[in-house]
Amino acid sequence: MLSKNEIKYIRSLQVKKHRETEGKFIAEGAKWIEELLHTQPGWIENIYATDKWVKPAGKQPIAEAALRIEAYEMEKISALTHPGAVLALVRIPDTPQIAFDENSWNLVLDGIQDPGNFGSIVRIADWFGLKTLWCSKDCVDAYNTKVVQATMGSLCRINVIYTDLEKLPVQTPLPWYATAMHGKNVFGKMPEKGVLVIGNEGQGVRPELMAKATEKLTIPRIGKAESLNAAVATGILLSHLIPEKS
Repeated sequence: MLSKNEIKYIRSLQVKKHRETEGKFIAEGAKWIEELLHTQPGWIENIYATDKWVKPAGKQPIAEAALRIEAYEMEKISALTHPGAVLALVRIPDTPQIAFDENSWNLVLDGIQDPGNFGSIVRIADWFGLKTLWCSKDCVDAYNTKVVQATMGSLCRINVIYTDLEKLPVQTPLPWYATAMHGKNVFGKMPEKGVLVIGNEGQGVRPELMAKATEKLTIPRIGKAESLNAAVATGILLSHLIPEKS
């Protein structure tokens, strides 16, 4: 049985300042835990699970080490409206400063603040084989519980770096393409490498960074929708920028 202090501690990690102090975040659900077990088992500090997860997963050595709790206890520590059968306390990885890949496309996020958008972009980056996201410091925290859930485990494979974006263009000879309502048509001929900047959901790419861009890039609008969701736009853009590998 979980003590009141354990419950309080786990729930505290739903708050950014506590995550930063403790260097841990919460991952929930069988899909997330399976991703951790297969790709980053060293990140796992503790697993809390009901019999509903432990028994089918029993062949995993760590499943036997999981602290078994009751469903009502899971409800007390979960951040989800409908809790799953397993939750893990996970160490936030140390992310070193990483240089841009000079032979491919690189993704930069400027002021993405919606957790669902951010998490979906992490999944999209993982889908297209990108390894790193460079983010402005006002982007939502990658270990926000809603972001973590939206990544569906892809956060295990993506480095997230928060930095001063305005200093980055001078660090690479690659062309910078900032997304905008009007600009170069992404469906036209594009280079096979560069830097793609996705702007804030409401304001777009900030003027200071837009001024440093090599060129503006757009998805041509055919209908009358005012704008595209940032994650949807990222998926469309990368699908046309990332060359298919044979």
